[in-house]
Amino acid sequence: MPDDLVLLRSVPSTFEGEIIRSRLESEGIPVLLKGGSSTDPYPAGPVHVFVAAEFEVQARLALADVPGEDGPDPGDQADPT
Repeated sequence: MPDDLVLLRSVPSTFEGEIIRSRLESEGIPVLLKGGSSTDPYPAGPVHVFVAAEFEVQARLALADVPGEDGPDPGDQADPT
């Protein structure tokens, strides 16, 4: 992974970080996860998702439909009633 990493997103759990990693890697985007104490039997804490700067735009587009700090907010959807 190159030296010019960009923090793409921070999520509250290792589980969510792994989901994002899987999504990005399926698009051919290398990912680095930091945090979450993944070596503990019960990982906890925030996980930070990093990608190389050259993949930032592609990664943000790949996660555009994933709720989070730069994804759609479920509260923004129109009320069906």
